[in-house]
Amino acid sequence: VQLVESGGGSVQSGGSLRLSCAVSRSTNTNVYLAWFRQAPGKEREGVAAISTGGDHTDYADSVKGRFTISQARRTVYLQMNSLKPDDTAMYFCAARGGYYYTALLRAPEDYEYWGQGTQVTVSS
Repeated sequence: VQLVESGGGSVQSGGSLRLSCAVSRSTNTNVYLAWFRQAPGKEREGVAAISTGGDHTDYADSVKGRFTISQARRTVYLQMNSLKPDDTAMYFCAARGGYYYTALLRAPEDYEYWGQGTQVTVSS
């Protein structure tokens, strides 16, 4: 499984960005996807997760109502609206092998595959 993020950038407070993560996997491999972020000097934290079928989602309290995770074909998206300076971080796509009917953000160590990250910077 390979994950490649894109879509990061710099935006002013209140602005929007959409991150994409292209998922390369074999046809018979199921994965469970999530977005994480890590700001300088802070631990990596879960942002959003989506069930394998795409019909269930889970969000960190800090982004509920502002961020939306979705997936289409072999890409997972993170739509980020009403961005705040506290959202500034490197954002990572993560995957865990298996078919998961529900969505639940797990600890970073529970994910087997990671992308290289894409930087999001929100200025006040």
